[in-house]
Amino acid sequence: MPELPDVALFERHLEATALRREIVSLQVKDGRILVGVSAQALARRLKGASFTGTRRHGKHLLVELDKGGWLTLHFGMSGGLEFFEEMTDEPPYDRVRFDFEGGGHLAYTSRRMLGRVGFAEDAERFIAHEKLGPDALDRAFDLPAFRKAFSKGRRGIKSALMDQSTMAGVGNIYSDEILFQAGLRPDTRVDDLAEQELARLFATMRGVLTRAVELGAGSEQSLERLPADYLLPHRHKDGRCPRCGAALRMLKASGRTAYYCARCQNGSAPRR
Repeated sequence: MPELPDVALFERHLEATALRREIVSLQVKDGRILVGVSAQALARRLKGASFTGTRRHGKHLLVELDKGGWLTLHFGMSGGLEFFEEMTDEPPYDRVRFDFEGGGHLAYTSRRMLGRVGFAEDAERFIAHEKLGPDALDRAFDLPAFRKAFSKGRRGIKSALMDQSTMAGVGNIYSDEILFQAGLRPDTRVDDLAEQELARLFATMRGVLTRAVELGAGSEQSLERLPADYLLPHRHKDGRCPRCGAALRMLKASGRTAYYCARCQNGSAPRR
């Protein structure tokens, strides 16, 4: 599933190709991808408008319109954005297509139809309606705010990292990387973390996500751009730890598979 680094890359792509270009038509290939708005209503709001700016919040991308309001994009399990010039290059699984004055098209793709495209009058109200926690890279989300958000409940730390109502942006894949770099087991309970471990987790989370965005590495794409000691390129069955060479282990957390190294991730062992 696209996570914060992926959505940051989609945001860059849209800004580089589609900002300040007049939308002459909108093609909705499958209305099931829309949420809270009909194809006709969305077309009325977008036709003749231009994208003037973007805002990423967690796994959501919001695109501001010069006529007012925001296009809202969530990428589900396999969504993305792709700009193309000629219709012969239209990508597969194109569910919504924006056609621009003077040529060029932006496709919202979703192979598994699990993403969502919608419209919001106000960005803040949309974020509140979606019950999203602070964006993981928001400067206002500092260590004290992180401590407060992660002080609730007795859940496992991987589950807490993936909870979008606690903190928006981290999913199954990057939670594994963050915990690997922090040296913490994924089944450690939040309330078992010492103060210094929680501080290390926060700093590691910010560092891992920032580095991934800077390097242009998503959750499943361009992983070769990540540093040599990162887990993600090795995160698969029969994978081995990039640091010590030990076989990676797997466990279940909130129904998702976690990969970890038992040697390198030995902080805050779970309760017996």
